[in-house]
Amino acid sequence: MIKPFPNTRDDINRFYTFTWLAMFLALITGIEIVIIYIPAPYWLVASSLVFLSAIKFLAVIWWFMHLKWDKIFCTILFMTGLILAGGIAAALLAIFYFDPHEPTYDDDMMQGPPIIEHVANV
Repeated sequence: MIKPFPNTRDDINRFYTFTWLAMFLALITGIEIVIIYIPAPYWLVASSLVFLSAIKFLAVIWWFMHLKWDKIFCTILFMTGLILAGGIAAALLAIFYFDPHEPTYDDDMMQGPPIIEHVANV
């Protein structure tokens, strides 16, 4: 016979773990909101927010995406994609940040098509 509400000890422990993790994530979010309003140097605020966001991200993928209970292959596969995506994002940021060329515009490029200018002048 199947019980209508199977409450095993493992299910109850997992529920409390998720509850504590949700409270921990809410606490970190509150700390991030407070940090935004603290008059501190920009580098300190930005690095603190990045660090706290990384902790939240790792906690979410480790528990809520069930990487803790998956096979190690799935975790390695996920982390490989994450590292590749992070590397590509960093490379794109570096390319556009360190590009010494400013975009050049001709006066003809800054003007709209003739039909729009005709309507605008009327």
